[in-house]
Amino acid sequence: MHDFTPLTGLAGGALIGLAAALLMLLTGRIAGVTGIVGGALQADTADRSADRSWRIAFIAGLIGAPLIAALFGAPLPRPAMNASLVVVAIAGLLVGFGTRMGNGCTSGHGVCGFARLSGRSIVATCIFMLTAIATVAIVRHGIGG
Repeated sequence: MHDFTPLTGLAGGALIGLAAALLMLLTGRIAGVTGIVGGALQADTADRSADRSWRIAFIAGLIGAPLIAALFGAPLPRPAMNASLVVVAIAGLLVGFGTRMGNGCTSGHGVCGFARLSGRSIVATCIFMLTAIATVAIVRHGIGG
């Protein structure tokens, strides 16, 4: 295993759980990032402006938190991209397509739905994980060698 950091992983997981619980308690909404971003991108109407505000604040927190942590000395590593930009774009489109098919993403199903013991979310999360395992096996041991 490379750069195994169980304490920071535990702290990060606890913060994700806390954020999901607070969002549910304060707004009654599930912290599914795809749904949050999708709602923020919808046309703004008078009755949706308050709904849009918390979504924008949530997204800003996702982007801003690591940047603020970097100001206090936390490492902000550059992601390693071993594929071309075209492959990354196709992969992103496939993830978006799968998210629409699964009616949510790993944050909504895997974090919030699993915690609520939603059968649909448990099945969706298992399918996400099996697909990820198969993809890594094919790319690393099949076509990627």
